[in-house]
Amino acid sequence: MRRVLRSAAALVTVAVAAALLVAPAPAQAYPVREQQWYLESLRIPEAHKLTRGRGVTVAVVDSGVHAAHPDLKGQLLPGRSFYPGGQANGWSDADREKGHGTAVAGIIAGRGGGGGTREVGIAPEARILPVSLGPNTAQWDVLAGIRWAVDQGADVINLSLAGSGKRADDAKAIEYALSKNVVVVAGAGNRSQGFDEVGTPANVPGVIAVSGTDRSGKAWSGSATGPEVVVAAPAVSLIAPLPPGVNGSAYGMTQGTSFATAIVSGAVALIRARYPKLDAANVVNRLISTARDEGASGRDPEFGFGSLDVLRALTASVPTVEANPLLGPAAGGAEPPGEGATRGTDPKDDEPAVSFGVVDGWGAAVQVGLCLLAVLLAVAVVVALVVVNRRAKRRKAAAGPPPSGPPGYPGGYGPPGTPGHPGGYGPSGAPGQPGGYGPPGASGHPGGYGSPGQPTGYGSPGQPGGYGPPGGQHPYQPRPVGQPVPPYPPGVGPGGPVPPGPPPTDQQQR
Repeated sequence: MRRVLRSAAALVTVAVAAALLVAPAPAQAYPVREQQWYLESLRIPEAHKLTRGRGVTVAVVDSGVHAAHPDLKGQLLPGRSFYPGGQANGWSDADREKGHGTAVAGIIAGRGGGGGTREVGIAPEARILPVSLGPNTAQWDVLAGIRWAVDQGADVINLSLAGSGKRADDAKAIEYALSKNVVVVAGAGNRSQGFDEVGTPANVPGVIAVSGTDRSGKAWSGSATGPEVVVAAPAVSLIAPLPPGVNGSAYGMTQGTSFATAIVSGAVALIRARYPKLDAANVVNRLISTARDEGASGRDPEFGFGSLDVLRALTASVPTVEANPLLGPAAGGAEPPGEGATRGTDPKDDEPAVSFGVVDGWGAAVQVGLCLLAVLLAVAVVVALVVVNRRAKRRKAAAGPPPSGPPGYPGGYGPPGTPGHPGGYGPSGAPGQPGGYGPPGASGHPGGYGSPGQPTGYGSPGQPGGYGPPGGQHPYQPRPVGQPVPPYPPGVGPGGPVPPGPPPTDQQQR
């Protein structure tokens, strides 16, 4: 029997070693596509049968975009940086804490693929024009960024940023974009950073101001609300690509109206691609006319005209209009900002809560199979040990009391509990016997997936949108509590090489 036990233990060891060598670590086998719950909610797969956004340019006025990420390779046009020291073409994310601009760009136009291990954007064939304003709000020049994007031919401008009050420069920038037939989409802001009312530039008339919804379709409690809200979109548990050095991973879970705004910008890109002859006013009209009326009947402060309905916006029959329905007294928007308005602080809770890497699907399948085999063998060893232990107890009871003699003498038993003495048994049940796995629930231990009861085993449960304490200096979200982690290996992005041509450098890397 002991020989059988040794053989079983050896098999367990071989199985565990094979799982570690052949398959990737559990935390690296995360299927990104499966986490994009909002794609099914918005019926994006059906929408992609009609259009994927080809021929449309979306300007992302943000912190810049990491061009080397596999999900964004080939998706970026040469952009521009508007802060000292920034990469000239905007192909670098100045947000070293959370990679805000990269996350926004990925939600809009992620390429997808990789057997489900890559981000699928709302408009995966649209092109991103990165306009980097830098990490410091004091250096921001939204007017210059918007005007430059308009002059470069942007069809849609995404503004996943918000300030308090009303600012005349923002109004001037929006007016310039609207006069050039450009659709402007902006986030309403987040309550956790003091935005109970819709912030600027979302409160400027003519802008599609976006509030947030949760996974059930209800109004997200973290979103700012007000009469300026135009449409609502998913704002929680949104997976997005990240630049290297952010939580040591290629992806992270995000939340906030910044990312709801990215979803709406992607939807606008799909509309402009499917109806290329529509002007901006009728694109806006089609978007709001097809929104699902939620909350109070008609336009309301939480949902605006309703929740985003992408497929209906692409297929419904909508009468044309002569002017932007968000302008004029009938629009119900806010008054234009005065010259004396000032900008306040910007929201900082649009950030990743959970991060992870990904691998191809075959590796995950092999890993699961090997781990299951290891578990089955371990169970067999445990059962055998129980049987042996019971038989030993029965033999001991039948033999009667042991002879007395010097403690530990060969042939005797010695004092109870002398472990490992010749002829003695010592205490039973010593931990760490062959076939055991150490303390139960050790995270990442061979064959285990973390503490017992974890539903998926990929890290701490129930982190749908928390991002650590508020604060920090970045305009989008707080600094992380933990220590920084190393970036990707030199010259290699997660799952693929950098894009062709001269490799983009990151001048802000520390």
